[in-house]
Amino acid sequence: MKLTIIGCSGSFPGPDSPSSCYLLEAEGFRMLLDFGNGALGALQKYMGLYDVDAICLSHLHADHCLDMCPYHVVRTYSPEGPLPRVPVYAPSGARERLDSAYAMPDEPSLDTAFDFVGLTPGMFEIGPFEVTAALVNHPVETYGFRVSHGGRSVAYSGDTGESAELVELASGADVLLCEASHLDKPGLPTGLHLNGRQAAEHAAKADVDTLVLTHLVPWNDRDRVMEDASRGGFGGRMELARSGARYDLG
Repeated sequence: MKLTIIGCSGSFPGPDSPSSCYLLEAEGFRMLLDFGNGALGALQKYMGLYDVDAICLSHLHADHCLDMCPYHVVRTYSPEGPLPRVPVYAPSGARERLDSAYAMPDEPSLDTAFDFVGLTPGMFEIGPFEVTAALVNHPVETYGFRVSHGGRSVAYSGDTGESAELVELASGADVLLCEASHLDKPGLPTGLHLNGRQAAEHAAKADVDTLVLTHLVPWNDRDRVMEDASRGGFGGRMELARSGARYDLG
């Protein structure tokens, strides 16, 4: 299983990264976790434009799903004609939300390019992957994911505040992609996002091997995010997400 970080910028694209998007590959199958704004352009550095086999959307905020709209254009208007629909595992209302974002009532809807499948908590198979979805702590319906193949696992927090469900989902994972949107300071809202210290605390409780701090908001100092995380009691490998970073999990 291979993991490539396509986009890791939180809330909006930054100068060095699109918004949230992560590519997982195994046995020639390619699956995206989230497809935030700006991700489609960067994705083409790492795979063929038409070669996405499945997509999982953690939630329906724009920085996690908006490039579904240009990818609909790719698959609907390709030179070879409409391409086969891609299964999209997403929270309730995804088709309506994305059709509204595309907002072209006289053109084909996103159903032309995508087969929307409603997410619920639990385990299911997508291609060669075993995927577990769990609701996490965010103001809208939001899922974290654990993707496993060949005895290795990647966990992804989606957007979340402090969450016991995330600890359980990530337990023993090889890699935890965990959001660290906030800097660690007093008065932060609850049930919205984590800071670096809280992300590291979740990683320590879950006993993961590697913590990758992601959803990095461009106005925050990245060194400060790492400094915050160093106070979270996590003893494993820890690093900041970077667009283009690749992890071979064997």
